[in-house]
Amino acid sequence: MFQEDIERLDSIPGIATRMAEQILAEIGTDVEKLFGSAAKLCSWAALVPGHNESAGKRKSTRAKKGNKYLKSALTEADHSVGSSKNYLGALYRWTAARRDRKRAGIVVGHVMLRIAYYLLKRKEMYVDLGEDYFDKQKQASIVRNSIRRLENLGDTLNISEAS
Repeated sequence: MFQEDIERLDSIPGIATRMAEQILAEIGTDVEKLFGSAAKLCSWAALVPGHNESAGKRKSTRAKKGNKYLKSALTEADHSVGSSKNYLGALYRWTAARRDRKRAGIVVGHVMLRIAYYLLKRKEMYVDLGEDYFDKQKQASIVRNSIRRLENLGDTLNISEAS
């Protein structure tokens, strides 16, 4: 019974068998009954974004206290996927470019825990979205911005869509 859940969690990039065992030891197998939602699980593990803002000013805060064993395991796993060629690696690089590496680690750890919740809840294996997921989501805006940049440099373009 636990072996199937370990294999499900092991299918997530960056999570090995030992780490899957550690995650199961901390959250259990019946996550829907214990936590109710993925958001509550992430909040319990203190892998949620801080929201300390008032009058448009963002205030600095300390990291939240949660399950330190689960949080440290997931932050260790997310740093290992930073250079990998999959969705989680792309998410890490995308976030690290806009913020910093520590924040990117928390973001990817949060996503890993959400994935783990849904894999255990639905009894499914992990299916990767792909390294080019973010480019596919914003394909139209990337093309439009690239055309605008080329035209600003003085080039004239004749573009037709390929069928």
